[in-house]
Amino acid sequence: MVGLINQLKAHARILHREATAGNASALARLGRLAAFKGKTHAETANAVRRRHCLTVLANELGFDGWPALAHATVDGEAADFGTFLHPPNVWAHWNIWCATYEEAKAIREEHGGYLLCYKHQFLVVDADYVDTMGVPSTDPDWDRIGRDWVRPAEIEARERLCEKLARHRLGALEFRPS
Repeated sequence: MVGLINQLKAHARILHREATAGNASALARLGRLAAFKGKTHAETANAVRRRHCLTVLANELGFDGWPALAHATVDGEAADFGTFLHPPNVWAHWNIWCATYEEAKAIREEHGGYLLCYKHQFLVVDADYVDTMGVPSTDPDWDRIGRDWVRPAEIEARERLCEKLARHRLGALEFRPS
């Protein structure tokens, strides 16, 4: 996951540079943070720090903040991936929500699909949901993790999927320099 963390730090450097240069898109992204609510773009540009940019990127990926993202990318089974696996564009797809991992695992084993997490809940989804997230269901890493994000058969495969999903999501959030 070092690759993902480094990639996000690079995005944060770009976002920071663009914000301090007055890029309206960058400043609008930072304006979602509580620290900048009600502030003008000029005030935000003068006050922004790299940590703010890291927080914005983590929030845009579905994490509560940079520490939550960093913890999820280095921790195994116990990690909280926030809403990372449930981006806004998947709401229309079939999914079954469960309160416990065991319940979700039983449903997935009986009906197939992919076992994902949402904060501290679990969901079983179909291939269309996974395709819409941004990494095709045909990607071999889905099979390598046993289609189980929470307790993957191969942790390295989940790390690769995490990086691919993050790259896809970040690509959709790109802004053009001023």
